[in-house]
Amino acid sequence: MAAAQGRLSDGAGGMDEAKDTNEEALGGTPVPLPFRAAVDALRAARLRPQIEIESTPPPKRLAPFAYAMEATVVDGDQDLADGRLVLLHDPAGHDAWRGTFRLVTLVRAELEPEMAADPLLPEVCWSWLTGALQARGLTYGEPSGTVTRAGSHYFGGLSARPAVSQIEIRASWTPREGLGGVPDAGAHLASWCDLLAQVAGLPPAAPGDASVVTLPQRRGPQAH
Repeated sequence: MAAAQGRLSDGAGGMDEAKDTNEEALGGTPVPLPFRAAVDALRAARLRPQIEIESTPPPKRLAPFAYAMEATVVDGDQDLADGRLVLLHDPAGHDAWRGTFRLVTLVRAELEPEMAADPLLPEVCWSWLTGALQARGLTYGEPSGTVTRAGSHYFGGLSARPAVSQIEIRASWTPREGLGGVPDAGAHLASWCDLLAQVAGLPPAAPGDASVVTLPQRRGPQAH
């Protein structure tokens, strides 16, 4: 398993590779130690081999400090699902977050049209997110998000392509802060990867884990 990677932003538009927990971000703004510790935990996380994570530029205006990663669930040369996870930090706190940290995510996967038409699918997908957090014993607050189903049909020169349906989960939540005001960011990343794997239709990482229910009859994945 490979360690996670990513990029750190100071909210002023600059990016910092965060090699030293005492260095300052661009613009002379010190990087808070709780944020630095949370980022270190994300980078040190060990993930299942089917999940590939790479750095992506973090948002610059959502919070003073941000760290972002993109992930793809891969089976051989095929992509089964993909997503983006962003860790936000505002040392002054945020009323809507009810904390100083916030995790924001986007997860996507293709489905068979008949599966996407299931009226209970949005509720099931949202329960996968909350269930993934609860399965690892994580405490969190202020969860919010959307589950969107979209379908594409092709015409004219593209008419040979089969219709495709996609599920998209957009969500955010406030991780509970522990000692020193630092959340268990590594465990939250692992839960997010559990969600990715579940949406991708992978079997549970732990043998005999009956709590994981995957989507059957998935449309053929995209070439990687």
